[in-house]
Amino acid sequence: MARFPIAAAAAIALYLGAAAHLPAAWAHVHASSDDAVRGAVAVVTFQVPNESNTGAVTTALSVALPNVASARAESMPGWTAKLDRDAASGTVHSVTWTAAPGGGIGADQFALFRLSVKLPDTETVSFPTTQTYSDGTVVKWDQPPQPGGGEPEYPAPALTLAAGPVASHDHHPAQPAEHATAAPQPRSADNTARLLGGAALVVAALGVFIALIRRRA
Repeated sequence: MARFPIAAAAAIALYLGAAAHLPAAWAHVHASSDDAVRGAVAVVTFQVPNESNTGAVTTALSVALPNVASARAESMPGWTAKLDRDAASGTVHSVTWTAAPGGGIGADQFALFRLSVKLPDTETVSFPTTQTYSDGTVVKWDQPPQPGGGEPEYPAPALTLAAGPVASHDHHPAQPAEHATAAPQPRSADNTARLLGGAALVVAALGVFIALIRRRA
């Protein structure tokens, strides 16, 4: 009976030890999208938590873009967005959100930053992100996945892109055309029947007329 309390205490100790390290594992900047298709325009949402241990406020967020052809930042109350655009090529290198004085992401809070962007024609895309705090702390979320598939300490937000719809080369419109040419056939047969019926009436009328003439004669 004494072994059960010892085992339970060991399990609780392991749980508490793991829970103490949870923020470093999951509380980082995430990127998500409901329509992430290769080469298409999509709305990407960046979920940004405040991880400061000193109570500092997140005052700026800068997201690097893979030189996309177009990008638009969603208007957010209390924040201003600035796009770093290459005037010569027209591509956008990054977008930076800056909080108004006295604003930002407070302790134990998170914010959602949305960006409409034309995604590259690749299987995956990453968005290295820089998070700045009011106490001067700068956190760079720019580490790629580890070779073994594990997650680094400061992973770069990334998306897996779906393949776009494949254009069909089947000539389906040919079938309606065939039906269109076949459709008049019943009308043609109906017209022929009407002509034959009319001719029969004419012949019958002539027969009656001839019979009447013969009687009078």
